[in-house]
Amino acid sequence: MINRILIRVKVLQNLYSYVLTRPERTFSQALKELDKSFEKSYELYFYILKLIVELTDLQERRLDDAKHKFLPTEEDLHPNPRFIYNRLAQALREDETFNKFCRDHNVSWQDDAIFLRMMLEKVLQSDIYKEYMNGDMGTIEDDCEVWRKLLKNVILEDADFEEKIESMSVHWSVEDIDIMGQFAIKTTRRFQENYEGEKYGSPILPMFHNDDDQEFGELLFRYSVEQMDENNELIDKFVRSDKWDAERIALMDRLIMCMAISEFKSFVQIPANVTMNEYIELAKVFSSPNSSAFVNGILNAAIKSLHR
Repeated sequence: MINRILIRVKVLQNLYSYVLTRPERTFSQALKELDKSFEKSYELYFYILKLIVELTDLQERRLDDAKHKFLPTEEDLHPNPRFIYNRLAQALREDETFNKFCRDHNVSWQDDAIFLRMMLEKVLQSDIYKEYMNGDMGTIEDDCEVWRKLLKNVILEDADFEEKIESMSVHWSVEDIDIMGQFAIKTTRRFQENYEGEKYGSPILPMFHNDDDQEFGELLFRYSVEQMDENNELIDKFVRSDKWDAERIALMDRLIMCMAISEFKSFVQIPANVTMNEYIELAKVFSSPNSSAFVNGILNAAIKSLHR
């Protein structure tokens, strides 16, 4: 579930931190920190899903409070219950895998009442919510689809949500929000399919798709550290031929290229063009505006010289 795109991001971030802090920070400590960063990314997936439940619960409390006002209106006394009866929210409440993880890791928004109210207000004001509420009680597909739309277009794209997530953990970034958000949306489809009879057991996704993905991160980090000197020598060879000053290459650019070369050498089952493309994208995100073209040129020459 933590895919290889995010694995590469986490390895790069931890490699950068390791290079800056050694020898105070040992290789063993760096590996533990890498494992922790994977666990925290997975935790974010549950926070996003938990928001579905807690926003629904908050709206139910608000509707109940309105009924008990001193002078309730007809709408207060007889509100439209469609949102609070949403079957996806109910299915999440009843899923033991989901609930156990949330209990064990204290995943909750209850200590962030102001933020929760703000996000609920954004949901209630959205055209997606209004269109949903104007329909009939509908099907499980409707109940899941409204949350897919709300996650994609209201919550995950919201600047306040992004700021809040990044403030909650040093391990969470825009990349985590994007990828874990995609998997949360995928999970709503799995709940729908479960409801319609295509059983998964629990629709909650595991941390990794398979054992190979779990091993990939640790090995990529290990090889990148072990091969760093020889990879840098190869990089410098092509930097000089390209009339760049090797002394002025940004550390992040070097680490991106070292990782790419290690992946090319050590994971022969991954096509060279896939490796190239992934690390060019990393350069676009984590380095300077001109880095992707530079990384592309040097990596292309370096990888061609290695001959699998």
